[in-house]
Amino acid sequence: MVELADVFRRYGPAYRTKFGAKLLPSHRQAMRAIEHCRTAALGGHVYTCPDCGETRYQYHSCRNRHCPKCQNQAGEQWLAQQQQLRLPVPYFMLTFTLPAALRALARSHQRLFYDLLFRCAAAAVQKLARDPRFVGGQVGLVGVLHTWTRQLVYHPHVHFLAPAGGLTDDDPSWRPARANFFLPVKALSRIFRAKFRDALRQSPRWNQVPPAVWEQEWVVHCQPVGNGRRAFKYLAPYIFRVALSNNRLVQLADDRVTFRYRASDTGQTKLCTLPAAEFIRRFLQHVLPKGFVKVRYYGFLAPGQRPQLAALRRLLVPASPPPDPNVAAEPPAATLPPPSPVVRCPACGQVMLRQPLMPTTRGLPP
Repeated sequence: MVELADVFRRYGPAYRTKFGAKLLPSHRQAMRAIEHCRTAALGGHVYTCPDCGETRYQYHSCRNRHCPKCQNQAGEQWLAQQQQLRLPVPYFMLTFTLPAALRALARSHQRLFYDLLFRCAAAAVQKLARDPRFVGGQVGLVGVLHTWTRQLVYHPHVHFLAPAGGLTDDDPSWRPARANFFLPVKALSRIFRAKFRDALRQSPRWNQVPPAVWEQEWVVHCQPVGNGRRAFKYLAPYIFRVALSNNRLVQLADDRVTFRYRASDTGQTKLCTLPAAEFIRRFLQHVLPKGFVKVRYYGFLAPGQRPQLAALRRLLVPASPPPDPNVAAEPPAATLPPPSPVVRCPACGQVMLRQPLMPTTRGLPP
């Protein structure tokens, strides 16, 4: 089976030699981490059977968020947390896309443009939502940054999930949105564009922006997504999954990489074959700056507003009936400590002995 690490190990050194001066530190670090993940370079443990002498090696993971071997369980944990915050109301998904004319500049200055994409889109939603013709109050937003298409093309956009309603400012109460309508996307697009323009004007990159971008329409979508459960499940993989997982890789041959993808228009599975250097370039442009937060919360869903959110849940969720005094309460389940990890020999079934393996390198090379 072909893995992303195979591509990086074989072609990464030449790629770094050719483009080393242009490589961002985050890109170089991601490449090195993926190349060394679950190898002797990071150390680990060796398991030995005391009876038959069978030996197994288990190496540490790199834990880089762009590695397809890591972060497998994190998505499920995040999804469980969101279900606890989800309100019993309809939800809408809003999508804000960065125009094509800004993408080359955004790729070179990701932290600035991604931050503006989040902040300006959220501010546009809040501004329009306070209009009494639509919601008439503060809304809550969960935003997730997404930068790739199925063919690894650079396409930065942010998805927001929003409960269909808002909190009024005076004597806060819940004001539901209209059925199957949240906000007018044409007006939302123009407010988003104006806020992005005003914010970018304060940055050193303003003179590099083509003026025509402020004259075109910016793409904004808004659609109902039911109770939000499936929409959260749709977004969860984008948070902890990399641009391309190992199971999509088909072949590595003749200095070319082939991977499968699903066509957006037909839903059919197709193949894309790229030169190794182009494949690496496409993958690396989706590596985020170090420490960049790609999931953000706004309005009454912001972390600092959790008491307000708890009060809102009590307002919207019917109170549970009091317990029946004639029914005996069940005793709490006993809490047992987690069992110690035991690895048994695949040959004879005996418990294997574990010994640490020191890494062959101190950390990952820069």
